[in-house]
Amino acid sequence: MKPHFHPNFDKMDALSQRKAPFFFICDFLMENVEIYTPDEIEKKGLLVDFPKFTSGKRSQTTAVSLQLKSFPKTIQNYGKGFDTVQKNLHLGNSYLTNYTCKTEMENNLSLQEIFHSAKAKYKVLYKERFVFFSPETFIEIFDNEIFTHPMKGTIDASQPNAAEVLKNDVKEKAEHYTVVDLLRNDLSMVADEVKLDEFQRIDFIGTGQKNLYAMSSEISGRLKPEFRGRIGTVMKTLLPAGSILGAPKQKTLEIIREAEDYDRGFYTGVCGWFDGENLDSCVMIRFMEKENGKLYFKSGGGITHLSKLADEYQEMKNKIYVPIH
Repeated sequence: MKPHFHPNFDKMDALSQRKAPFFFICDFLMENVEIYTPDEIEKKGLLVDFPKFTSGKRSQTTAVSLQLKSFPKTIQNYGKGFDTVQKNLHLGNSYLTNYTCKTEMENNLSLQEIFHSAKAKYKVLYKERFVFFSPETFIEIFDNEIFTHPMKGTIDASQPNAAEVLKNDVKEKAEHYTVVDLLRNDLSMVADEVKLDEFQRIDFIGTGQKNLYAMSSEISGRLKPEFRGRIGTVMKTLLPAGSILGAPKQKTLEIIREAEDYDRGFYTGVCGWFDGENLDSCVMIRFMEKENGKLYFKSGGGITHLSKLADEYQEMKNKIYVPIH
């Protein structure tokens, strides 16, 4: 049976073939795909701050004091989904599963204040409903060259020799290798001459609460002729993003939906800016959302058969932060 794709992927193709700039946002399951022309972005209640595109004025970092409290689920509750994931890993149904949670939280700032004050490569405020401050690029396209930058593996930067420990940790390496392999295969669907340009780069991420090191790699290729000027077709071929799903994709998606006790919505979806020639896009992680008058932070990490419950529970909590210094 042929999969049913949202009609806005076709609209993205039409716009990119006309070289018309647009911003798009797509949820995790590709059920909601929204497209905005440059003059619609702010009118429709979005604020966007990307490395090469900002709607309106670039965020002015103001001196604010953040008071953040989180109320994570117990390790026993976290462990229910973790056990479901582990059972499937041991059965060979998945090699890597990205398991996430939503955590109730409180803070003293509005979503707009957080958007303007947080420091991150990619920031979006969506209609006063959610804000994210993501460090993770999904894909970039420049002159028909396509690049992806899988980010997988983190560690508390305050640990002794943290960067080296991360780079040599057996579980974190296995997780990173799996995602690199998955994304190299994904890129091969849309590109030729796919190669690994950089492997296991360690980046420092300052959070204001708990600093982290994260491990990234870079993979590139040359877009196949049938994908050139077709941003929508590229996206529906590559989504959902492998780094926040796992491998193999279809079976792992089923495991995630069984293990997680909430719908991700736009969290771990993808959004991007097409300037008429080139594309920059990111994975929507480090994500804070309003729901029924409450505030939630969504976070998680990759689980392999080597994962330990206590370590993964701690990583999920470590990622509940706002990068305001």
